[in-house]
Amino acid sequence: MLKVIVTNPPRADLGLVDKLADFGVATVHEAIGRDGYLGPGIRPIQVGTRIGGTAVTAVCWPGDNLMIHAAVEQCQPGDILVVTTTSPCSDGSFGELLATSLAAHGVRGLVTAGGVRDVAELRAMGFPVWTASVSAQGTVKETPGAVNTPVVIGGQTISPGDAIIADDDGVVCVPRLVVPTAAEKSAQRVAKEEDSRKALADGSLGLDMYGLRAKLAGVEYLTAEEYRARTMG
Repeated sequence: MLKVIVTNPPRADLGLVDKLADFGVATVHEAIGRDGYLGPGIRPIQVGTRIGGTAVTAVCWPGDNLMIHAAVEQCQPGDILVVTTTSPCSDGSFGELLATSLAAHGVRGLVTAGGVRDVAELRAMGFPVWTASVSAQGTVKETPGAVNTPVVIGGQTISPGDAIIADDDGVVCVPRLVVPTAAEKSAQRVAKEEDSRKALADGSLGLDMYGLRAKLAGVEYLTAEEYRARTMG
């Protein structure tokens, strides 16, 4: 791993990123071809919060948060800090003090494959976090890593400047150059879902709306009496 801090990565257009955030993780994930989802292992510590921002990435060594401190200097308003470690580590490398520092620089939240602590304080101050674990175990500040290089979380590559959307459903990453198309496709999906919602509210069945009856070929419809006779011999 290169020990490097990249100071000027291009970022996705924040206005478009904000539009993606309005659509939410599930919609964006589906709109870009069911891609970019960081998986169910990255969960929010709060409820009811949805954010979008541009990624600043940090690679730390296990049990060490030096590069999180280094990353703060590279953050600007509208960013989301994305952290991973060189090997799996659940230590609480992020807490209230680092959140205070990030908030002062306009950072909108944290996504980490590692651990966090001071959860009650983070909730109270309204700093949103998505994490793989919660742990009171702290870390040292000793070993250089990297800032603003590509990282991998949940099988997804996140490059600095990519769009990060996070809510109660988890986290999705949209590559920077895909953001304009993702915004268009997400808007189209929302419009289509609104039509479906109205039809379902009016009593239409998904089996008919989505043409699913043909997929039930070979399935028998039995009355309760017929089923009981069939299964009881």
